[in-house]
Amino acid sequence: MPLGLVAIVGAPNVGKSTLFNRMVGERSSIVEDVPGVTRDRLYGKGEWLTKEFQIVDTGGIEIKNAPFQQEIRAQAEIAMEEADVILFVVDGKTGVTEDDRAVAKILYKTSKPVLLVVNKIDNKDRLADAYEFYALGLGDPYPVSGSHGIGVGDLLDKVISLLPEKEEEVKGDAVSFCFIGRPNVGKSSLTNAILGETRTIVKDIAGTTRDSIDTPFTYNDKNYVAIDTAGLVKRGRIYEAIDKYAALRALRAIERSDVAILVIDASTGILDQDRHVIGYALDECKGIVVVINKWDIAGKGVQQQDFEAEFRRRFKFLEYAKVVFVSAKTGRGLDNILPAVDQAYESCSRRVPTSILNTVILDAQNMNPTPEFNHGRLKINYVSQVATNPPTFVMFCNEPNFAHFSYTRYLENRLRDTFDFEGTPIKIIYRRKK
Repeated sequence: MPLGLVAIVGAPNVGKSTLFNRMVGERSSIVEDVPGVTRDRLYGKGEWLTKEFQIVDTGGIEIKNAPFQQEIRAQAEIAMEEADVILFVVDGKTGVTEDDRAVAKILYKTSKPVLLVVNKIDNKDRLADAYEFYALGLGDPYPVSGSHGIGVGDLLDKVISLLPEKEEEVKGDAVSFCFIGRPNVGKSSLTNAILGETRTIVKDIAGTTRDSIDTPFTYNDKNYVAIDTAGLVKRGRIYEAIDKYAALRALRAIERSDVAILVIDASTGILDQDRHVIGYALDECKGIVVVINKWDIAGKGVQQQDFEAEFRRRFKFLEYAKVVFVSAKTGRGLDNILPAVDQAYESCSRRVPTSILNTVILDAQNMNPTPEFNHGRLKINYVSQVATNPPTFVMFCNEPNFAHFSYTRYLENRLRDTFDFEGTPIKIIYRRKK
């Protein structure tokens, strides 16, 4: 099952984002360590006392704009429906506001645990300010300072005590995959075409699918689970509460999938938004297949090799992903999707014999000696594969700080050339030899 989910709700300017960043351990606007993927975060992962959980920031809820009452209520309802624990953040300096009372009134209806978090309590002298919030009727307040970290540890102790225990999902020998992509690129149509029957509603309206739908099926004596997800949009542009809900469900679908299939609309071409969408799967280190859908209505004169070349140019960080051209409407190319999924899954699960692995890396160093970097040269003494899904390799060396990014890419390419890791990311970790 997916990780436990903590939702942060509250009025604007109470410090939700500061608390979110504190719990995630990084600022919400970040540059990923995968080249070419820069984006704002709607969600993050936290860890406390070895227990991991997801965190989602639902944005500011206020009542002063009467036309937006429906959206305000939707935001709180999202938190109530999806979260395992809800953090209701209020401003200890401002005191109880009408917005706080409005949010509290909505949260009274939930059966989920609600922790009242009084933020901006920066010193002991301000502790008395937290007592005022007993008036909201949501139990004992937790005084914290998101900016200084005061009280956050006690809050997290309570959070993890309320989160459900993570159960190992038993899915047998089935390979699970999900379609991800911008709204209206044809994800539901692809799911229906592969299954051979209509299991989800398909309309020419962006955002028709609001939930993730899991469908087990068998093809050529192999078991699969197809997960159709709501369309993802760039996190910085998720305005509607319902779109945040859809994105969150899609994220959780990606988390429990073996392979993520990025669907691109050939009729509209490659958009920057596609780069943001694939970032969700990269965060989870999933196997990846790229499907170019609606090829039957692509622009006249556009050749597959030219389209793929443009994709490779703009998605250099996905050189390992297989690109498949299809039309869900005509059925063209559909029989190439599941073999690509199988390949990606097998690559993710592949283990390399240690002796062969060390021979390959030793030969790579002899053919291309390491460059001088940070006042030294990297020397790899021994290599071990420590995990699969994705394949993870530990390079025991003289000094990890001597490893230049370009040399890591060189080693990754040698591993890919030798062992066929098509469709899966690879992790390389350097550790100092003891």
